[in-house]
Formats: sequence, structure tokens, C-alpha cells
Amino acid sequence: MIRSRLALLTAIFVVASAGLALGAAGPEAMEIPQKEGGRLKVLLFRPEGPGPFPAVVALHNCSGLNNRGGSFGTRYRDWGERLVKSGYVVVFPDSNVSRGAGSQCAAQSRSIRSDRERVADAEAARVWLQSQSWVAGDRISLLGWSSGAIAALWAVRARAHQASEGPDFRSAVALYPGCRRLSNAAWSARVPTLILIGRADDRSSAAACQQMVAGARGRSARLAIQVYPGAHHDFDHPNRPLQVRSGLAFSVDGTGRAHSGTNPAARADAIKRVPQWFEQ
Repeated sequence: MIRSRLALLTAIFVVASAGLALGAAGPEAMEIPQKEGGRLKVLLFRPEGPGPFPAVVALHNCSGLNNRGGSFGTRYRDWGERLVKSGYVVVFPDSNVSRGAGSQCAAQSRSIRSDRERVADAEAARVWLQSQSWVAGDRISLLGWSSGAIAALWAVRARAHQASEGPDFRSAVALYPGCRRLSNAAWSARVPTLILIGRADDRSSAAACQQMVAGARGRSARLAIQVYPGAHHDFDHPNRPLQVRSGLAFSVDGTGRAHSGTNPAARADAIKRVPQWFEQ
């Protein structure tokens, strides 16, 4: 009886300790200053120890950080946990909730714009990170998904970077961005930038992104694009069966319908390629 009770107590302690360890990995809900004077809600993943650590500002898609049930999205948690285990601080600005807004996916004229509000949020997160003693201020990169990827590309577009704002982003990775408007604006990057997109993506055109990258060569920082055969939008999601979403403001064919789903091969490559890009 005593041995059984001791075994039970040991099992409870192990489970509780595991839970504490997971909790320590994040994410932590916080608010940080916005340049325009408001407060930006963020979720923070932080490695244990004093640092200083490299960091990533991670920009969600048009739906926001939370899933339909109101919980932190599985994809973002997965990336946050992977990057923090690799020694990165990760900050997810919640652009939608910070402005009292829900999903922006069905709105063609969005109140939270990728080239303005979302860029401002990325900059606010970078400046805040650079004020923390446990962050390596010259090693902050940018990561975005879908409309967040568009925002990441706008945030690193070639322009004069004001020294008073602190060190610039070190690099950027954009997963399945919409590139047509950026291409029409003669986009180029001032920091090394990687684009990952599926050939079968019918929400964001891989061909448009390839055209944009080709047009920027010779007047841009280092650029790379990886196009995954057979992969659709959201290919890096941990466990999403292929499905068709409707009611979208933007799709390649203009119908508002597009596929979304995990592609294991593309996901595995992205998981490997993204931190490698940040480490360069």
C-alpha cells in the first residue's frame, strides 16, 4: 500500500512538473506600447535564462492569433514552441484584438491594413524587444503568414531606415503572401528575405511572387523563393486536412474560394529552412 501510494505521488509530481515546464515555455500575454500611443496586445515566448537571445516578430494571418474557439492558434503555438526551443524569443502581435476587430478575411477594404497598421505593429514589437536586456537587439527577424506575410514584406521594403529607431530587422520570412500589389509597387527588400509558397496555392499566386522576386533582383538585398509542388495555402499547419474555404475577400480566381491544408513535405522543409534563414 505504501509503495503504491508513493508511486502515485511520484506520478502526480512528474505530471505536475511537466505541466510547469510547458507553462514556462509560454506563451505569456502582455501589452506593449504602440507608436501612435495605444497598447498592442502580444503573446511572448521566451527561452529560459538571461540571454541575450535572438528574436522573431511573428505576424498572424487575416483571421488573427486565435482559432474559432478563441484559443491560441495551433499553427502559431507550434512555431512559437519550435523557435523558442531553438533559442529564440518570439513575439506575436495581435493586430486584430488590439483594435477590437475580428477576422479580416472577408473584407476587401480592411480597417487593419497590411502596409500600415500591421507594419506599425511589427515595428512596435521590434522596438520593444530592443529595449529588453535579454534580447540581442541586432538579431531580430520577421516572420509572417498570408496577410501577415504581406505585412512582413511591406515592413522590409527598400527604404531609408532611420538610425534613431534602433537596429533594423536582421532578415524576414514570408509564408504564402499575396504578391501582386507588392510587385506592382516595384517592391524590393532592404534585408535578406525568403518567400515560401505552394505551387497549388489558389489563394496567393506563386507565379506572382516569382515575378516579384525576379523583378527585384539587382536592386534588393538577398532574396530567395521556394515553391513547393502540390502544396496549398496553410501548408505548414500541423494537422489541417485539405479543405475549401469560401467567402474570402481575395483568391487567385476571384471567386473567394481557395484550398487550405497541411502538406507534410512542404511543412517539414519549412520547419528546417526558416531557422536556417534566421541564423545566417
